[in-house]
Amino acid sequence: MIQGWFGSYDELFFEIELIAEDGSDLPVEVILDTGFSDWLVIDKQDVEAFDWEYLGERNMLLAQGEGIFDIYAGKVRIEGQEFDIPVYAGESVSEILFGRQWLKTRRLVVDMSSGILTLG
Repeated sequence: MIQGWFGSYDELFFEIELIAEDGSDLPVEVILDTGFSDWLVIDKQDVEAFDWEYLGERNMLLAQGEGIFDIYAGKVRIEGQEFDIPVYAGESVSEILFGRQWLKTRRLVVDMSSGILTLG
């Protein structure tokens, strides 16, 4: 189970690790965005450091509007478990977004009044 925290605007934050092709990892904060229907979105300039395999592109609609996103075969680690997932990279993505695909295999518990946020 991964413990999260609430941001100043009630965002749902979690920490995961992005794993580069060479095996090195980078802990990052992600925002769980239930409006995003896929796995992970990251800024295009940040994804280059991971040397992930490029898979193609797709038009997507985010809160900022529609855009073309490159798709990469990415790898993340959550609580010691590694996952191979599609990662969407776009221009001017200000926060790394964690999408609702994670909710198909994990239980989200959000209790703001008690300060409890878990994904497990």
